[in-house]
Amino acid sequence: MFDGFDVFDIETPGATIHGRRGGSGPPVLLLHGIPETHLMWHKVAPRLAEKYTVVATDLRGWGDSGTPPSTSDHEPYSMRAIARDQIEMMRILGYQQFRLVGHDRGARCAYRLALDEPDAVTRLAVMDVVPIGDVYNRADRAFSLSYWVWSFLAAPAPVPEQFIKAAPSVLVDFMLDTWPEVKDAFPPEVRAAYVKQFSDPATAHAICEEFRAAATVDYQQDEADRGNRKIACPVLFLWSQRGQVAKLYDDPMAIWREWADDVRGEPVPVGHFIPEEAPDETTRQLLTFLN
Repeated sequence: MFDGFDVFDIETPGATIHGRRGGSGPPVLLLHGIPETHLMWHKVAPRLAEKYTVVATDLRGWGDSGTPPSTSDHEPYSMRAIARDQIEMMRILGYQQFRLVGHDRGARCAYRLALDEPDAVTRLAVMDVVPIGDVYNRADRAFSLSYWVWSFLAAPAPVPEQFIKAAPSVLVDFMLDTWPEVKDAFPPEVRAAYVKQFSDPATAHAICEEFRAAATVDYQQDEADRGNRKIACPVLFLWSQRGQVAKLYDDPMAIWREWADDVRGEPVPVGHFIPEEAPDETTRQLLTFLN
């Protein structure tokens, strides 16, 4: 995996960020979702690296990136704080502007970064999410049942942490076994890496803190920006044709068009894990859009 990529651990003011870099050309930053790490891009990143300098990282609190202490308001695990790590890391690597791609949690970090640092992001691709403010504003009975992971991980500490500690593979296997349509999308070594991070108490707590931040500070920041700021760059939105975004929202593209003037995209006929289930289509879409 990631042949020709260099591994790095970069100290930013907020956290150490672990990742890989490979290829040459304009920089592209890839951000992962739950329950993954940067390894989720192993089928896509090498092909993008034929044209771009590809940087794939673990978000703060995930994988081999740092797990700094949190606070009572959960702000250290807000998407704004997590995005600051990523832009500082890219600046340390020498990139003042870059293309940005995120799936799931990484997509939430990505659109927050694009809102907060509009001069840095030249193109933004988000996969299988709608913004956090819209998630909570539109939440109903169907959401509470299908997205129970949100409520579970956001529950007060240390309840979810203790459940995860007792059986980390149960939660990870639930997501990897029930959310995709392509059931063999995760090689054993990749699945093992995803389970391993949930086995670490500091990482499990950080992940829970991220979901607590989503329900509080992230929601508040989205609502403060609603109608006042838009994403300045072109946006590509891909979503699972068979996943929860398609089931919960009649027109998810319309939601994103409230946040950016230039939005294009389409559903992909797989489950939630689009880059791992449909790497060829993901790569095709990204090469067309990022050009």
